[in-house]
Amino acid sequence: MFKKSDTDYTQPEPTTSTQPRSNPTELRKEGATIGPSITIKGDLSGDEDLMIQGRVEGKIDLKQNNITIGKNGRVKADVYGKVICIEGEVEGNLYGHDQIVVRNSGNVRGNITAPRVALEDGSRFKGSIDMEPRADKQKPASAPAETKAMPKSEAGSEAKAATPYRPEPSTTRA
Repeated sequence: MFKKSDTDYTQPEPTTSTQPRSNPTELRKEGATIGPSITIKGDLSGDEDLMIQGRVEGKIDLKQNNITIGKNGRVKADVYGKVICIEGEVEGNLYGHDQIVVRNSGNVRGNITAPRVALEDGSRFKGSIDMEPRADKQKPASAPAETKAMPKSEAGSEAKAATPYRPEPSTTRA
């Protein structure tokens, strides 16, 4: 009839390796594209990823989505997104929830605010970068209350640990 070993062997399914992965840090998923011949003046908002190859002036507000400004993209706007990737030109402030990447062909004139920022070799940037996490911005307001409640012996050791290490000069001579 049939051999048991013939039916026990199963080959791995080829579809598992060819299917796209659902990785939350992927820079590009399916979404909208603004082509190179399109010019938009006004505010953009929505609930999908965006690729900009044309010109946009105004405000781009896609805080929960990824934004890619392609090599042909020219943007004069404040840009709010989850992951923002710049390959073209941006004049305005960038606010990334997760990360901002300025590729080697990218040119940014404005401030960048994101917990992770990458400027590739060859990219052009003029502005400031703020990488301070949002939780730390709220922490200093509650810090004095925590310090007051701490016993003096622990507070002293904490202050000592916070000072930079400096080796003490040796008093013994050989």
